[in-house]
Amino acid sequence: MEFILTAISLLFLFANGVEVQAGDFDVTKYGAKAGGNADISQALMSAWKKACQSTSPSTVVVPRGTYLLHEVIIEGPCKAPVGIRVEGTLKAPADPSQFKGDGWLTLNHIDQFTLSGAGTFDGQGATAWARNNCGKNPQCHKSPMNLRFNFITNAVVRDVTSLNSKNFHVNVLGCKNLSFQHFTVTAPETSINTDGIHIGRSDGINITDTNIKTGDDCVSIGDGSQNINIQRVNCGPGHGISVGSLGRYPKEEPVVGIMVRNCTLTNTMNGVRVKTWPASPAPGTASQMHFEDIIMNNVGNPILIDQEYCPYNQCTLKVPSKVKISNVSFNNIRGTSSSKLAVKLVCSKSTPCQNVKVGNIDLTYSRPDGPATTLCSNIKPTFTGKQNPPTCVNSAQSS
Repeated sequence: MEFILTAISLLFLFANGVEVQAGDFDVTKYGAKAGGNADISQALMSAWKKACQSTSPSTVVVPRGTYLLHEVIIEGPCKAPVGIRVEGTLKAPADPSQFKGDGWLTLNHIDQFTLSGAGTFDGQGATAWARNNCGKNPQCHKSPMNLRFNFITNAVVRDVTSLNSKNFHVNVLGCKNLSFQHFTVTAPETSINTDGIHIGRSDGINITDTNIKTGDDCVSIGDGSQNINIQRVNCGPGHGISVGSLGRYPKEEPVVGIMVRNCTLTNTMNGVRVKTWPASPAPGTASQMHFEDIIMNNVGNPILIDQEYCPYNQCTLKVPSKVKISNVSFNNIRGTSSSKLAVKLVCSKSTPCQNVKVGNIDLTYSRPDGPATTLCSNIKPTFTGKQNPPTCVNSAQSS
């Protein structure tokens, strides 16, 4: 009898090719079926409800296979640590009009949460990219993001992949102590507005050992972000790793404590940058931002502070930015630039950058119109170590 029970237990533990543990809630037990066009939203929500109500640690499991998932909002708080483990592929509806909101999988108000597994969130974004005119039309219909994390605390996202999101792959809002580990983002270079991870008004966000290939910023950091740590991230293609844009809206909160370290950028439009809008409606601040040990491989504008950021001429360049940038360092940044202007430090005329340090820069540009150049305005940086190209020499530096 004991042998029979053990055999049954083993079959249960490895059902569907996925190890099932005590406290697991498998969506296939709630009606989800792999393949075909059957929506598993209700099965996922039913499994989540059980897991969230559990008084012991629990996990919702999506086994191997391909599943159609419509728009879902996952709500906390829960009674114990809880997670979602995705081993299969979740596919979003391809048509953006099937979404009511701006998120595909949205998670709200959960503490001690883990999203894990070897699975993929496939946003099927090609149709949305073809219709996207949001860069020129602020009143456009916003397509849904693959993953939205709203007010999530003490959480980890690891090993999963976000593929071909219709909009941002990940949006982080109001979160605290949230880490992305071995996370993968994949979308074509031509995909529009597909930021890898966007962070806003959050504290203690860590992104480590992550690969991001997309059509916009690999990581973008918005207002109110504090204590952001980005390490060992491979970025490219994409638009680089950016703080901002800042200063476009009233009542923006300060950005403070950004560390970008040991990252590699390859074939990106920009490198590491801080960008603010001119004609800011209200003053703002961005401080304690440090970029170090960065490798640039064929990167446009590898080092960039741009306080005249004005895409599609949507602002008034004659009115300077009111965002105060201070305590910034660029150190040990090396590699190749795809643009002649390798270092651009253009600050605000009304609030010049303060305490900017540039050290050990070695960026080469090997095309016929070389060598590499720099541009500085409204800034007086301090320099240490190697400066290739010579930063702020023979440029538009002002006092």
